[in-house]
Amino acid sequence: MPVNRRSVLKGSVAATVAGAAAGLMPARAMATPLARPITSTGEMLPLVGLGSWITFNVGNNQKLLDASSDVMAAFFDSGGRMIDSSPMYGSAQATIGYGLKKLGMPKALFSADKVWTSSAGNGASQIETSRGNWGVPGFDLVQVHNLVAWREHLELLQSMKAAGDIRYIGITTSHGRRHADLEDIIASQPVDFVQLTYNVEDREAEQRLLPLARERGVAVIVNRPFQRGYLVDRLSSSPLPDWVTETGASSWAQFLLKFVISHPAVTCAIPATSKVEHVRENMAAASGVLPDAALRKRMADYVGQL
Repeated sequence: MPVNRRSVLKGSVAATVAGAAAGLMPARAMATPLARPITSTGEMLPLVGLGSWITFNVGNNQKLLDASSDVMAAFFDSGGRMIDSSPMYGSAQATIGYGLKKLGMPKALFSADKVWTSSAGNGASQIETSRGNWGVPGFDLVQVHNLVAWREHLELLQSMKAAGDIRYIGITTSHGRRHADLEDIIASQPVDFVQLTYNVEDREAEQRLLPLARERGVAVIVNRPFQRGYLVDRLSSSPLPDWVTETGASSWAQFLLKFVISHPAVTCAIPATSKVEHVRENMAAASGVLPDAALRKRMADYVGQL
């Protein structure tokens, strides 16, 4: 019988010696979640974060605002840190701000947002509006969203970082677009983070972007690890492989996340969800064993033939 997204979560197991050798460390005293360092500083981030595209765009619906707050509470309770958003995401920033205030502004938060405007002169004011929506004193990370006016915005972000207004800067793309431009930026610009699409089916980043980011000491955030849920939905009617225990996964969602976060160049994946049970399931994927290169190939080959 296939194990689907709503399978009962299994208990986490301790990180293996092999994981420690790969640069993985527990994010806190407990064995979960595993974390990798932000290359430019060594600060540790759990391998799974929380995205907010679509799922947190709930407007003023009080029931949905509280449900989003519950997701955030479960995320932090599971050891999560990075929440990612953008002014492109409708009311998602305000939803995050509502949840953070309701939860007492969790100290673990690593706030990641973006600048997204074609007008270079509006970048600073947009970032300030975003900060106000979150209700935070400043962002940990601000990224140029989808390379929009990236030269001008990177200059702004560099000056803000130098002034101590933000801690890290980065640049993003999604849907596998503009990889050649992203490669040039990683090779030539002093960014701390790059965000890109990567999953078991969208693997172009393995060819140049992930190796280059590792070579240049740039942390990698992965968006669309489930292809916006499509992969989980498509695979849920198929059985997990009989060797699934070797991956440390107990559901398709964990199988897919394990594939992404086990790549040594990946710092954090940011699946979005509106359900508490899903965020707990996602966070549990960042514990226990992680597949090595041979097992990752086996996982991709298995999904490819379904």
